[in-house]
Amino acid sequence: MTTNRMALVLGVGPIQGLGAALARRFAAEGLQVVIAGRSSAKLALVADAIADAGGMAIPVVADATSESDVKLLFETATADGQVLEIAAYNVDSNLSAPLLETDVEMFTALWRQNSLGAFLFGREAIKHMLPQQQGSLFFTGATASLRAKPPFTSFSAAKAGVRALAQGMAREFGPQGIHVVHAVIDGVIDGERAHRQFSRFVAAKGADGLLQPDAIAETYWQLHRQHPSAWTHELDLRPFKEPF
Repeated sequence: MTTNRMALVLGVGPIQGLGAALARRFAAEGLQVVIAGRSSAKLALVADAIADAGGMAIPVVADATSESDVKLLFETATADGQVLEIAAYNVDSNLSAPLLETDVEMFTALWRQNSLGAFLFGREAIKHMLPQQQGSLFFTGATASLRAKPPFTSFSAAKAGVRALAQGMAREFGPQGIHVVHAVIDGVIDGERAHRQFSRFVAAKGADGLLQPDAIAETYWQLHRQHPSAWTHELDLRPFKEPF
C-alpha cells in the first residue's frame, strides 16, 4: 500500500536507539520514513527492519551541520509530491569537560551539532509544512536543556539553544498550523550507546531505571495526534524511579 504521507527523522543510529524507535513508530502508522544519520551501515539495518515489518524507509547519510545535506534531506522526502507530516530532530551530541579544559573547538562543535543543526533542520521543516498549514516538528531535548551542570556546561549551553529555538518557532508558527514540540528526555535511554559507554551506570540504575525508546516514540506519536485546541509544546519524560 502506497501513501504520500511522509515522516523525516534526523539522528538515526543503532536499531536499539530513539531515532530508530521513532522511525519504526511512524512507519507503523503507514507513513513513509526518511531516516538520516552518519552511518550508512546503521541506517541500512534500521531500514531493513522497517521493511521487514511492512513499512517503508529511505536511508540517507547526512551531516546535521551541513546546510546542503539538510536541504537535500527534505528534497528527498518530498521529491514525489509526498506531504511532510512529521519532522523529528533527534541529534544529541554530547562531550564532557570541566570549563577550564574546554577549548573553542569543543564548544563550537557542540553548538554546531546541537543548536546549528536544529536551526537548519527546523527551518527546512517549516518551509515544507507552511504551504499545507499543518505538521509536527519535534526537537529531542535533555536534562541539560533546563539545567547546566559541570562537566557538561558546554553541552547544556548547546541544548538550551535548541530549547530556545523550539520555543520561538512554536510561538511564530503555531498560529499557522505547525505543532512544534520540545521533549525533555530527563534520564538515560535504554539504548546501545548507553550500554556501550555507561555500562556501570546502566547496571546501577537497575530494572525500570532507564527510558525505553519505544515508549518515548509512542509519546511522540500521541503528541502528533493532539487536537490543535490542546497542543503540548514542552514536556519532560523520565523513568518513574528517576529523582527530579
